[in-house]
Amino acid sequence: MKIIRFFLFAALTTNLIGCASLSAPPYSPDYQTLDKLKTLNIQKMALGEFQPRDPAASVNKISLRGSSLKAQEGAFSIYLENAMRDDLKEIGVLDQASSTKIDAMVIKNDIDISGISKGSGNMEVKISILKDGNLALEKVYTTTTNFESSFAGAVAIGIGQREYPNLVRAFLKDIYNDPEFIKAVQK
Repeated sequence: MKIIRFFLFAALTTNLIGCASLSAPPYSPDYQTLDKLKTLNIQKMALGEFQPRDPAASVNKISLRGSSLKAQEGAFSIYLENAMRDDLKEIGVLDQASSTKIDAMVIKNDIDISGISKGSGNMEVKISILKDGNLALEKVYTTTTNFESSFAGAVAIGIGQREYPNLVRAFLKDIYNDPEFIKAVQK
């Protein structure tokens, strides 16, 4: 009888939460990676276009078992831009007047909590770096994260929501540790 009540409660909770719209939690940097980046003689950089900005774009729609995860900024490309802006400010290299500019196009962006006990995040972004108007780097970066989830929808939805900043942090860490990126932004 207790098992039946549990499943009825889980189904009811999932249905109630299934209509909710959740916001992605704030990003926090990976300070160890930023400390390493500080030592590499990085030049000042500007942030250019981070796309798509249209909230209706498919990469701006993440479904967590019927609930929708949204960026408070309106688009996950803006979330990514703000995260990178925070990182570059932190290491003292953000300068919107710089002739070195980073553009980004989000291609894939998802948190998957459909499994019984495992979840994953996936982000794919084309990064372009222009130096004095010349293309210094154009590369597609892909990052996948894995995390413990839950069969219970209400629990899995909360976990998926909390995992989004971890996906962005892992993605940016991959970029900042890439020798091609480093070469393109060094003095």
